[in-house]
Amino acid sequence: MDEHINEMIGNLKSYLEYLKGMGIAFLPTSEGDSEKATRTAILTLAEVRKELGDCKRCKLHRARRTIVFGEGNEKASLMVIGEGPGYDEDVQGRPFVGKAGQLLTKILQSINLTREEVYITNIVKCRPPQNRNPEPDEIQSCNPFLMKQIAVIQPRIICALGAFSAQTLLKTDTKITALRGKLFDLEGIKVIPTYHPAFLLRNPERKREVWEDMKKIAELMQTR
Repeated sequence: MDEHINEMIGNLKSYLEYLKGMGIAFLPTSEGDSEKATRTAILTLAEVRKELGDCKRCKLHRARRTIVFGEGNEKASLMVIGEGPGYDEDVQGRPFVGKAGQLLTKILQSINLTREEVYITNIVKCRPPQNRNPEPDEIQSCNPFLMKQIAVIQPRIICALGAFSAQTLLKTDTKITALRGKLFDLEGIKVIPTYHPAFLLRNPERKREVWEDMKKIAELMQTR
């Protein structure tokens, strides 16, 4: 019995954390509260960006040039989430504009999509020094804003690019080699992890696997 209660408490805590990430600060207790909670949850990307501000919530702000918030269609069916900005992104303030970004554009074109039709962002919004992997505290600082971006866009599908993107969204430490190509659920949103374009630049022989993953995404986008 105690074990069952502990499990229920754990599930409730996880759900409350999810609501907090979506911008809902409390659970409604009446009809009026319900309407207030709904209004709280309805944001625009511009409002989320304004809330982010000149962010100094983690140490990444010390070396960045710009915050790379994200870009694309605010009503996109497909949201593409990478790991973090690189040098070119840090300079231009736009996600995926370097060599990896050029490859991402081609990957999207392979399923007849343009960058303008999808929404592209990263797990962290500032460039990690020397393009190192984002650290847990940095990911945690950015996560509420990522969750609000997802809440605004309400995509049907998320393509998680790379290990840190997939592991953060799915709350797992499973390797990307085991996650890629599989279908997961994130509060009703379909998530398909695949290899990051930067990884493909170093390992072009893995492009075939990403092509198979993108075909799955294309099929999902055609179904309701």
